Amino acid sequence: MSSSQPPAGRESRVTMKQVAALAGVGIKTVSRVLNNEPNVSVKTAERVHDAVRALDYQLDLQAGSLRRIDGRTRTLGLLVGSVDNPFSGAIHRAVEDAAVGRGIAVFASSLDDDPRREESAVRAFLQRRVDGLILTTARRRPDYVTSLGDRGIPAVFVDRRPIDVDLDSVTSDNREAAHRATTHLVARGHRRIALLADRSDLQTADERRQGFLDAVGRAGIPTTETVTVMDLHDANSAEAAVAALLSSDRPPTAIFSAQNLITVGAVHALRAAGAQRSIALIGFDDIPLADLLEPGVTVVAQDPYEIGRVAVEHVFSRLEGYAGPARHTVVPTTLIARGSGEIEPAR
Repeated sequence: MSSSQPPAGRESRVTMKQVAALAGVGIKTVSRVLNNEPNVSVKTAERVHDAVRALDYQLDLQAGSLRRIDGRTRTLGLLVGSVDNPFSGAIHRAVEDAAVGRGIAVFASSLDDDPRREESAVRAFLQRRVDGLILTTARRRPDYVTSLGDRGIPAVFVDRRPIDVDLDSVTSDNREAAHRATTHLVARGHRRIALLADRSDLQTADERRQGFLDAVGRAGIPTTETVTVMDLHDANSAEAAVAALLSSDRPPTAIFSAQNLITVGAVHALRAAGAQRSIALIGFDDIPLADLLEPGVTVVAQDPYEIGRVAVEHVFSRLEGYAGPARHTVVPTTLIARGSGEIEPAR
């Protein structure tokens, strides 16, 4: 057995030197091609990529000698509310779809609306020297923002826009959308409307509550006719809240559920009480199979994929040299009437 062969039981690791030899170029040229550096002809790049595929070469991004000339690691950090929430999943998909085309890996983590978990996740991202960050925050003024500026790492906030933070952000039109949903119920004759919302310390929950109050105030509906239930954080708590409202002396004739998991809980409670055709329901954000229920669930649908797409493009533009002022992009929502939000109050 030749001494150049690997020991038994171990596979030979393909090296950049072997790729360079097969492509007929130098090692530095291979490095430039794999790291998308300029000043390499198209034909040369094609030869390098052909050699990479032929040898099944894997670039080791953790090896210091193989990092890009500009020190980048070709990675992004993504912090979402919860990876098992469809809204967060759509943002994650959009970021990955854009990143994979650039040869960039995405590290994703769940926030779970826990400030301590948020701090831990951001710290882990920074330890891994990510090139940029896309963040959902549970805080109105995150403490780590100054550290990001000191490190020169571009960051974009999604879903929630921190206060007094000079960084890019992408959100939905939360207050306007909640106003539109509530007005939709008022237009059907409802006055006893219940708002079910997330934690009161979250910016999105507060904005949606303000939109609700704007609409009922403009309609001249006294606050004694409405019910606001805050601090619901999952489907189970929402289901219990709706069940309690239905058994009260003056149950609402309509419900505006201001978060997708809350809407799921509301649907369960209404169906359990046999009230799904007598009490109107509009949810903020779409839910799976909403169009297949009877009646279909009317929603104000966000566009989380577009939120993620815009956010990652903001990160890329910063990495490519854009140094302009912070940008706040508002992605519009769409009211989708499916039946539940069009139920009129009993006369």
